[in-house]
Amino acid sequence: MKRLRYENHDLDRVDTMILEHLIADARTTVAELARRVRLSPPSVSERIRRLEEAGVIRGYTLDVDPVAIGLPLTVWIRIRPLPGALNRVAEILRAQPEIVECDRITGDDCYVARAHVADVVALEALIDRFADFASTNSSVVQSSPVVRRLPPVAVAER
Repeated sequence: MKRLRYENHDLDRVDTMILEHLIADARTTVAELARRVRLSPPSVSERIRRLEEAGVIRGYTLDVDPVAIGLPLTVWIRIRPLPGALNRVAEILRAQPEIVECDRITGDDCYVARAHVADVVALEALIDRFADFASTNSSVVQSSPVVRRLPPVAVAER
């Protein structure tokens, strides 16, 4: 059996089609994927397994509306650790369940984090957890013209 080369991110047309269908609906069955890409279910299962093993597919997630679970306020928090506090700030970030994503960035701030909170009081409490170790600057999200999405999947030219 020919092994696909994922270490260089070389995906063929069928892999790309499988990924596009899973991106659209991660609950698509293997049988349905097989029908859509015109392969047998065992072949599709094997391709999915290889994509998972190679780290191309990192997982399958659930998308929950924060407003529906009582967290209507979404904020971006820019965080500038005090000298020597970079690692401590990272620990604090990881420990906050309200923070749903965080990136270490270049520029004046070291981190930018997205959080969902119930109200301004909860936001203040979250920001206060950093007070001894960093300065913060927060922005409330008014709307999201582009919601979180995956990058486009492209087939490598061979």
